[in-house]
Amino acid sequence: MGQQLIKVAVLGANGRMGREVCAAVQAEPDLELTEEVDVDLSSLQAMVENEVQVAVDFTNAEGASENIPWCMKNGIHVVVGASGIPPSVIGEIRELAPRCEGNVLIAPNFAIGAVLAMKFAEMAAAWMPDAEIIELHHSGKMDSPSGTALQTADVILKGRRSAPAERPGIPKENIPGARGSSREDVHIHSVRLPGLVAHQEVLFGGPGQLLTIRHDSIDRKSFMPGVILGIREIAKHPGLTVGLEHYLGL
Repeated sequence: MGQQLIKVAVLGANGRMGREVCAAVQAEPDLELTEEVDVDLSSLQAMVENEVQVAVDFTNAEGASENIPWCMKNGIHVVVGASGIPPSVIGEIRELAPRCEGNVLIAPNFAIGAVLAMKFAEMAAAWMPDAEIIELHHSGKMDSPSGTALQTADVILKGRRSAPAERPGIPKENIPGARGSSREDVHIHSVRLPGLVAHQEVLFGGPGQLLTIRHDSIDRKSFMPGVILGIREIAKHPGLTVGLEHYLGL
């Protein structure tokens, strides 16, 4: 008997990432692209009728905030790449999860290299606590800082041992925002330009030395192995998982 196919729906299928996901799913012999749907909730009912098992959501924060609970309540697992989902919505999803059969994976970044870079940053922060983040994305990205940058700041804060970051005096900004934004005391600088896809540098400074951890996604295909992994593995991870690293065993 042949392997049973995993039925997949793509939400936001007409977007740049949505089109890549559709092509990636169609290229895998164990996956079946069953539905290509819009942000509109009224179009989601077909997923239930066609017994979709996993939905991949690359819509936007507003659309995903509605799509995720709907999928969960209808027993459909959902792999989420939409960025900027508010913490309050994530809290609601976490509370809803024990009452639903649909599992959720929310990943700020699906590129395996980016996930590894964040892990390396967490390790580095234990010994070099002074760090700043520069994230660079295409001009069509609407939110800033990126979800990856925010998660990177969180893992840096987590990775620091007893050694705190140096805290210089309050800097004078000749132009407000020149020092970027900050997550606690980790500064984040966002760049939006045509020609970019998704890039991030984390700079760690120490006496007489500088450590740079950089990841570059030069094509949206870089995210597809992580998305496919999420589709295949989500049934094994009950409830809400935030971050692809948990599926990689990191």
